[in-house]
Amino acid sequence: KFIGKVIAADESQHPIFNFFYFFPLFLLQELKMAKINPEILSRSIADILAYSRGETITKGGVELPGKKRNFLETIELQIALKNYDASKDKRFAGTFKLPEHPRPSLNICMLANEAHAEMCKEIGLDFLTVADLKKFGKDKKVIKAKLANKYDAFLASDSLIKQIPRLLGPSLSRAGKFPTRVLSGENPAAKIDEIKGTIKFQLKKVLNMSIAVANVGMDEQAISVNIQLAVNFLITLLKKGWQNIKVLYIKSS
Repeated sequence: KFIGKVIAADESQHPIFNFFYFFPLFLLQELKMAKINPEILSRSIADILAYSRGETITKGGVELPGKKRNFLETIELQIALKNYDASKDKRFAGTFKLPEHPRPSLNICMLANEAHAEMCKEIGLDFLTVADLKKFGKDKKVIKAKLANKYDAFLASDSLIKQIPRLLGPSLSRAGKFPTRVLSGENPAAKIDEIKGTIKFQLKKVLNMSIAVANVGMDEQAISVNIQLAVNFLITLLKKGWQNIKVLYIKSS
């Protein structure tokens, strides 16, 4: 269960459809509005934060008792696109670094050479050496279970990047987790900060996307800034800008 809000929608979005399919999402704005209304966004964020604190919120005359979780909930931006044909149109991809980390507890591992292994020890970062990687024997199931599913993201020493396909096969690439390169002599700590703050938009076979853009531990202003920056960047990737946006939601999970 989660609490979420519609923050932008085109005129074709019917409120009954949105309520039914995305329950408990609520339509909070006039449907002819083309862009995000700051006032609606502010109210939506306030409600999501109140809900995450266990407070009861009221929407459409219905009281929704909140629930405080025992983990840090993320706030996701959900996007539905229109006027795109994923089978014909060029698929876009782009990354953007947000000012506040959406997922500060991201679990990261480094595939490290000897020098970077020492740096990882100093900052408490999990790491694996070439010898460790060879033990997987390119077994897809083992790599998926002990690497791809265990960690959210990976770093790799510059000297090891080209060896990864030979050592691990395509497993990390297929999981969308191919390592970020760390140059020789570069401290992995800087890359960790970059990864935790970076979001990626990528059009695949479907016209829906979900991106973690904030968390309930952030204040309202920081959440608002992250959301607006994320949306503005997405618009630059779309061939027709706002005309390709069908509806935007934010939700906690």
